[in-house]
Amino acid sequence: MTSAELRKLYIRFFTQNGHAEIPSASVVPENDPSVLFTTAGMHPLVPYLTGETHSAGTRLVNAQKCVRTGDIDEVGDETHLTFFEMLGNWSLGDYFKNESIEWSFEFLTSNEWLGIPIERLAVSVFAGDDDAEFDQEAYDLWASLGISESRIAKLGKEDNWWPAGGKHTGPQGPDTEIFYWTGEGNAPESFDPENEAWVEIWNNVFMQFNKDDAGNLTPLTQKNVDTGMGLERVVAVLQEKKSSYETDIFAGILGKVQELSGKEYTGEWKPSMRIIADHIRSAIVIISDGIQPSNKDQGYILRRLIRRAVRHARKLGIAGVDLMSPLTGEVVKSLGEAYPSIAEQKEMIVNTLEQEAMKFDKTVEKGLRELQKLWDKTQNISGEDAFNLYQTFGFPFELTEEVAKEHGQTVESGAFRKAFEDHQAKSREGAGKKFAGGLADDSIETTRLHTATHLLHKALRTVLGDHVEQKGSNITKERLRFDFSHDAKMTDEQKAEVEHIVNEQINAALPVTFELMSVEDAKAAGALGFFEDKYAQQGGKIKVYSVGDFSKEICGGPHVTNTSELGSFKIKKEQASSAGIRRIKAVLS
Repeated sequence: MTSAELRKLYIRFFTQNGHAEIPSASVVPENDPSVLFTTAGMHPLVPYLTGETHSAGTRLVNAQKCVRTGDIDEVGDETHLTFFEMLGNWSLGDYFKNESIEWSFEFLTSNEWLGIPIERLAVSVFAGDDDAEFDQEAYDLWASLGISESRIAKLGKEDNWWPAGGKHTGPQGPDTEIFYWTGEGNAPESFDPENEAWVEIWNNVFMQFNKDDAGNLTPLTQKNVDTGMGLERVVAVLQEKKSSYETDIFAGILGKVQELSGKEYTGEWKPSMRIIADHIRSAIVIISDGIQPSNKDQGYILRRLIRRAVRHARKLGIAGVDLMSPLTGEVVKSLGEAYPSIAEQKEMIVNTLEQEAMKFDKTVEKGLRELQKLWDKTQNISGEDAFNLYQTFGFPFELTEEVAKEHGQTVESGAFRKAFEDHQAKSREGAGKKFAGGLADDSIETTRLHTATHLLHKALRTVLGDHVEQKGSNITKERLRFDFSHDAKMTDEQKAEVEHIVNEQINAALPVTFELMSVEDAKAAGALGFFEDKYAQQGGKIKVYSVGDFSKEICGGPHVTNTSELGSFKIKKEQASSAGIRRIKAVLS
C-alpha cells in the first residue's frame, strides 16, 4: 500500500463513520506565538477541544502537515524526520472510548481496510495513580476485541497520559497506544514496551479531565477524543520496511539524488542522501505555507534546513543550486495531490531554494577567507575557532577540517562538539522560555491586537494596492507582527496614511461580527483569505469576520466585538522580512 493510498483509505474509513473531512492547517500556526510550527494533528484544533464550536461538526478527520525541529541534527538515521503527516480523527464531545477503540481496531485488522493480523498487535493503557484511576474501560474494550491480556501493558503517566506526565494544567487525560511487531518471526506472547521491535503506530487520547493550578483533576463536561497515526511510520510497517526512507514516500527524491550524484544509496552516502531528501522535502512544505529564509524564527529553521542539505550535496559532488528544481518536481509528484498549494507554487518554491543555495555558496566563500586570515595570523585552527566560524558564518565544520588538513593539521573535533553542544543547550533553554506550551494566547490584549490586523490588512491594500496579501502574523500581548507581500519599502507618508485609516475605523466604533459560510460564498462576498489549503474544506463552512462595512476576512482567531475596544493604533517599525515580503510591527495604546 502506498502513502497516497493509506491517506485516502484512512479518510474514507472515518468519513463513512460520520466524520467530516477537514483540510490540513498550515505548518505555521495562525496567531499562536507559543510554537514555531504545527507539531501535531491536534494543535490547530485546540480551540475546539477546549469548547469552541467547529463549523464542520463534532466528528472530524484529516491528514495534518507537521514539522518538528528538535532533532534536526539526528536526521540521517533510520527514524528521524523533520516534516511528517499525522492522520487523525476527533470527537468533540461526541463519541468516546468505546467507538474510538473499536474503530481503531476495525481499521487496522479488517481485511476491508489494512488487514493487519491481530497476532502482530499490542496495546498499552493508563495504569492509574494517586490522581486518576486505572483505565479499566480501555483495558476491557481491548480484551473484548481479542487482544490477549499479556499484550495489554499498564503504564504510568509518562507513557499513557496526555500531556505526558500530566505536568500541564488544562484539558488532559489517559491515552491508549497501539503497537505493531516489526521483529523477525512471530511476535512474543507477552508485550514488552522496552523491546524496540514493538513500534507505536497509533495513539488515542481521551480528554476527560481538567487540571487546575492546584493540581486537582476534575471531570470535563465535554469529553473529547484526539487520535494520531503517523503516516510515514505506518507506511513503513505496511511495506515491511525498517525505515520510512525505504518506502515510496522517499523513493522518487532519493532516486533523483542518486542520479544527480552518480552515487548509490548505500554505505557512507546513505546519511547524506537522507538528510538532503528530508530537508528539501521539509523546506518545500514550509515555503509553500508562506515562510521565506531569514535569520529569525521559522525563517531561520528554513534557512538551516536548506543549507544543511546543500552542505551534504557538496559531499556528494552536487552543486546545491542543481538540486532544487529536480527535487521539487519529485516532492510535487508525492505531495501535490494531497496539498495542491505545493504544486501551484512550484516555480516560486524552486526560485526560493535556488536563491538560498546561491547565498550559501557566498557564505562558504566568505568563511574560507576568514579561515585563511585566521591561519595566517595564528598558524593554528582550534576547535573553538571552528565553532566560531560555524556560528558566525554558518561555515561547516567539515570544510574547516578540509582546510586544516591542507595545512597538515587536524582540528580538535571534541572541542568543537563541546562548544556546539553548549550552544545547543542554551538555544533549547531559550526556545523553551520563548515557545513554552502549545495553546494560543487568548488574552484580551492579544485579542485586540489580532482584531487590529484585519484593519491593518485592509488599510495596506487601500494604500499600497490589491497585490498586498497576508503572508503570516505573530501576535503577543505586547505587539502584532504582520508580514505581507510588497516589493518596496513603505514611505513615511504611506505609513502615516495606513495608521490614519486604521484609527479612523477604530474611532468609528464599528461592530465586529462573523457568519458561517462556504469557501465559495465567502470568496463571492469579497472576503479576503490567502491560505487556500486551510480553507479548502469540502462541504464544510468557515468563519467570515466583518468589521462594519470596512473589511471582510476569513479567520478563525479571537476578536473583540467592536473596534472601539482597540484604543489607538501605532506602527512601530516597517522592514523587509524576505524577498518580496515586508513586515510591520505595531502596538495599541
